[in-house]
Amino acid sequence: MKAFTKAKYGGPEILRLEEVDKPALREDHLLVKVFANSANPADWNLLRGQPFFARFSSGLLKPKEKIAGADFAGIVVEKGRKVNAFEIGDRVFGETLMGGAFAEFVSVPATSCARFSTSLSFTQMASVPVAGLTALQGLVTHGKMKKEESVLINGASGGVGHFAVQIAKAYGANVTVVCSYRNADFVSGLGADKVVAYDKENIHQHEGKYDLVIDVNGNLTYSDFRRMGKRGVLIGFTTMRHMVSTLLQNSFGKFPLVQFTANANSEDLQTLARLAEEGKIQPRREKIFSYKEIPEAIRYIETMRTRGKVVMKWLDDGDKL
Repeated sequence: MKAFTKAKYGGPEILRLEEVDKPALREDHLLVKVFANSANPADWNLLRGQPFFARFSSGLLKPKEKIAGADFAGIVVEKGRKVNAFEIGDRVFGETLMGGAFAEFVSVPATSCARFSTSLSFTQMASVPVAGLTALQGLVTHGKMKKEESVLINGASGGVGHFAVQIAKAYGANVTVVCSYRNADFVSGLGADKVVAYDKENIHQHEGKYDLVIDVNGNLTYSDFRRMGKRGVLIGFTTMRHMVSTLLQNSFGKFPLVQFTANANSEDLQTLARLAEEGKIQPRREKIFSYKEIPEAIRYIETMRTRGKVVMKWLDDGDKL
C-alpha cells in the first residue's frame, strides 16, 4: 500500500510517499480503507518531535511509528475476531494519535472509531476526530458546561475552535469568541453570540465575565483565567514556558483550571457523528488537498491561520468545499 513515512524528526519535507506492507490486523482492531485524512497541529508537532518530552512516548532519537497521521475516515474492510460493534462495509471515522493514518489502509482499535451515515462525506468526517474530540471534551467532559451558561472561547476560527463554537451552541450555551477581525464573520456564521477581535481589543484587558473560559489558542495567562472565568480549560499553548508557568501558578492556586489531552473513544465520536448528522455541527474545510500533497497540507496548517480544517483525499466520493 502507499503511505507517507518518516525515518527521522523534522519538517514536512522529510515525509516520503512509499510502498509499504499493509498493517497487520489485531484481534481488537479494524482495518480501514482510508478515503480521507485531515491535518492537525499534533501532526506537525509529532513530525518535528516537539515538545521534546513527547519523544519519551513517540521515540527519543527517531519516531517509533513509521507512518504519520492521526485523523481518518474510510470503510471497514476487515475486523478482528474480538470486534462485535462494527461490520465490514461500515463507514467509519476515528484517530490514531501517535500516527499510522496517512496511508491507504490503517489498522486502528475499534474503540477509537465510530460509524457515520451516508448523508455525510468522508472529507467532512475526516475533519472531525482530533479537533472535534478536543472541543467536545474540553467543553463538556472537563469544562462541565451546562445549558445557558456563558462561555468564552479564545481561538475560535481554527480546527478545534470552530467545532467548540458549534458544540457550545448545540448544548445551549451563550458563546463569546476571540479571533482576528478578519475572521469575525466566519465565527459569527458558526453561531457565536459575540465576537471579540484580538487585533481591536487587548484580550489581556478584557473585562467580560464568563462561567467557563476555553483557551484554544494558548496565550491566556493564569490571571486572565481568574479575571474572566469561574472555571477554565487550557487546550493549546504558545510556548512551553508559557504553559508551564500557567500550570505552575494553578498548582498553588484555587482556581479550577484543567489541562488535558483528548481521549479517543467510540462514545464521544458517536456523539460528534450524531451532531453532524443533525446539522448541529458542520465541519468547515478551508482547503482540500490530494493525498500526494500531504506534506504541503501540513505546511499549510503550520501557519496557524486556517479557518476550520484542512483535509486530504485518497479517494473521491464527490466532495465539494
